[in-house]
Amino acid sequence: MFYIFAEQVCVSVRPKPCSARQNIPPVYINTKKITDMTTIKIQNKNGRPKKLEAEKKKYKLTVKMETEEYYSLKAKARLAGINLSEYIRHCIEKSEIKQRLNPEHLGFIRQLSGMANNINQIARKANAVGYAEVHQECILSIAGLDSLIKLISE
Repeated sequence: MFYIFAEQVCVSVRPKPCSARQNIPPVYINTKKITDMTTIKIQNKNGRPKKLEAEKKKYKLTVKMETEEYYSLKAKARLAGINLSEYIRHCIEKSEIKQRLNPEHLGFIRQLSGMANNINQIARKANAVGYAEVHQECILSIAGLDSLIKLISE
C-alpha cells in the first residue's frame, strides 16, 4: 500500500507468515518535513478505462408491448446475435420514418378521389349513351388530373 504525505512517500509491506515474520521498517523516500497533512491514496488503475461523456448511455426508455410482440422482438434479437437493447438501437438507426400527410396533401387526395368518382360516372354514361357525347367531359377530367398531379409532384 502506498501513501503520499505531501512530499514524503511511505511504503509498507504485508507481513509474512509467523515463521518468517520480521520487523521491516517503512522505507522513506525523499524525506522532507511534512507541511501538508493531506493523504493521497494511489489506487490500482487496472480494468476498463472510463468512458467519455459522449459514449455513455444516459437515457432509459420503458416500452409496453403485448406478449406476442415481446417474444417476436426477443427472437429477432437472438437471431441477430445481440441483446434487446442493442437490437432496438440498431432498428432506430436504420429505420426510415415516413412523414404523416400534411393538410395540403390530404386535400389533394380528396380531390383525386372526387376526380376518380367523376371518371367512373363518365365511363358509365359513355357505355349507356355513347362515347361521342362524353368526349368533352373526359378531356376536362384529364386536364384536371394532370394539373393535380403536377401540384402533388412539386
